[in-house]
Amino acid sequence: MSQLFLALIAFILLHSVPALPPVRNGAIAIFGRKTYLLIYSVVSTLLLVWVFHAALNTPYVELWGPSGSHATATLVLAPIGIFLVLAGLFTPNPASITFRHGDRPGALVAVTRHPVLWGFLFWSGGHVIANGDLRSLILFGGLGLFSAAGFLMLDRRAKRRLGQGWSTFCADHPLLPLATFATGRKRIKVDAPMALAFALTAAMTLWLLLGGHALLFGADPLSMATI
Repeated sequence: MSQLFLALIAFILLHSVPALPPVRNGAIAIFGRKTYLLIYSVVSTLLLVWVFHAALNTPYVELWGPSGSHATATLVLAPIGIFLVLAGLFTPNPASITFRHGDRPGALVAVTRHPVLWGFLFWSGGHVIANGDLRSLILFGGLGLFSAAGFLMLDRRAKRRLGQGWSTFCADHPLLPLATFATGRKRIKVDAPMALAFALTAAMTLWLLLGGHALLFGADPLSMATI
């Protein structure tokens, strides 16, 4: 259990400390933006592998019994989460996490200004529901809480950056997914980053359901779900 906590803390620190403007700007000045992002992505991936390795080697302690309906919830929530993470990373977004920075936000930002954070929340929440054990609660619950805390941090940073344009940006790009469309103010549009993310999500989900998830984590989601 201690290794899981250590790996999770290291992962959270990696995504907290470099986010501080002095640290981030100093690293970019030394390495250059592209090299910095490459190093950050590689280290982040390695730490995430460590987190899951530690979780898989942590003793299983059941908190609630497995249920077909719980597994079905994950089949719905996890693909939505994967799509939001991928589309968010591909979409220009001046207010949140993305690989493509720019002042003109993509279509997905009109759905929510923090798609990557919402994606991790959907994905992690679905896995907490389905697994029902202590290590999953620590792992996925910790990642979910960290994502939720990111809303405030990224909003504060974007507010400083956008200045007087922040109020208008918030009105057109809500925090809650689909809030703008629920009021009838806007229609959902699909652009190239969203289409690419949808295709990748479909391919990834299909591979995971047809044996990839069982190969990586020893669990077959379809066999446990109630369809």
